Amino acid sequence: MVHHSSLIPHPLFPCRLLIDPPGDGAWNMAVDETLLEWSAGSGGAALRLYGWQPATLSLGYFQRYTERARHAASRECPAVRRPSGGGAIVHDREITYSLVVPAGHALAVRRRSLYESVHRALVDALSQWRIAATCCESAAEASAGPQPFLCFQRRTQGDVLLGQFKIAGSAQRRVRGAVLQHGSVLWARSPAAPELPGVSDVAATAIALEPLVAAWTERLARVLGMEWRASALCDQERVRADGLKAIRYAAACWTEHRQRPAPD
Repeated sequence: MVHHSSLIPHPLFPCRLLIDPPGDGAWNMAVDETLLEWSAGSGGAALRLYGWQPATLSLGYFQRYTERARHAASRECPAVRRPSGGGAIVHDREITYSLVVPAGHALAVRRRSLYESVHRALVDALSQWRIAATCCESAAEASAGPQPFLCFQRRTQGDVLLGQFKIAGSAQRRVRGAVLQHGSVLWARSPAAPELPGVSDVAATAIALEPLVAAWTERLARVLGMEWRASALCDQERVRADGLKAIRYAAACWTEHRQRPAPD
């Protein structure tokens, strides 16, 4: 016997969808943290898609600033420190996303749920063009020497691979009340990271960026159980992001030493 209640679809979780123009590194990280704070306070979710201008090197939270000397091609790029861990990323010709989810949401309970959902939705979207990407099944064994400086030269379980190349990876930051996951999809090779090809460099099928983003977000809504609601930062959020940019992400003491500036 089928209970009628089982035939009632679960309501979709409302989620803000922000499509932002390219911004500088400090602004991008400040906006991501602003949305994380908003999620923790409101219990809401938000997906943000954005770009970077100019090309920027972002350091993982635990990386030493002096390590950037290991990568000659990106030395002229401005640098910013992410609030999340992982290796350095050259943000240039890519799709960048950030997703904030309240701690009580089912996807936030298991750390890997968000990684798997977002990355498998990308794999599914690429398959629409018969591009056979896969998710890395296990992390590469650590060698005796230091890990590669660049995130996209590392392999972590759940990373999206196209052939032998990593084309997408994500990192998380968890705070009381919410989780932030942000990540990058390499679209094309950057002069500041010429050793890293993107989707358009590796895929045998020609594909345009905008249709891929549309296919990815459509699948994300389905796998996350969310309903997109077009949004933008409100005035109060912009003020908060401006403040975070000034006191943290644009400050040399944060970028170079992971120290917050002393108050005036």
